[in-house]
Amino acid sequence: MRFPFFASFIVFCIWLGYELHKSRNREAKTNKSFWEREALANSTRRKSLDDLDYIQIPFDTLPMDVMADHPSVAEYHETLRMLSQSPIVNFTGISNTDLKLMYGAPNIDCLSRYDQNYTTLVLTLQSWAKILYDHSQTEPARQVLEFAVETRSDISATYKLLATIYQQEGMSGRIADLIPIARNLNTRLSDHIVSTLEEMLP
Repeated sequence: MRFPFFASFIVFCIWLGYELHKSRNREAKTNKSFWEREALANSTRRKSLDDLDYIQIPFDTLPMDVMADHPSVAEYHETLRMLSQSPIVNFTGISNTDLKLMYGAPNIDCLSRYDQNYTTLVLTLQSWAKILYDHSQTEPARQVLEFAVETRSDISATYKLLATIYQQEGMSGRIADLIPIARNLNTRLSDHIVSTLEEMLP
């Protein structure tokens, strides 16, 4: 009775060794590919940034006069004004290596700042919309959220709150319009956002 068990154990060890060897080979190839691309990226010369999709904050169409005296809202307004003085670009889902390959290694620091500005923008918009919504300022909140979606925000709470407002304002049909936008987001959160929106469809 012990021999079959021993034979099975030997087969298992051989199989495990093979799988570990295969895994190490895959990892080595992945690492080699990464460092080859990184070396190429680091040698890429500076390129023009004129074709970037710069985001402009539309102060004239945002509800800047609603709850402007509220301390938090005033803080969000100031953050937006500061951001408007610097370039804002959405690089969500694009690695630094890819950015260097596309625009040159010497540009990586400023590109990182542009992306950080974008992150600050969408977080600020979400917080601003939430406080407006919590104070029954539904339509102004919708305006803020729609701008956030226009910039291709990947904050799931933004899409959920906007869909909730559409439901409350009798515009549930517009939830379907958000789904292709969410589906095409360059983020791993895309499927989660799409699923959330689909559950809210009328």
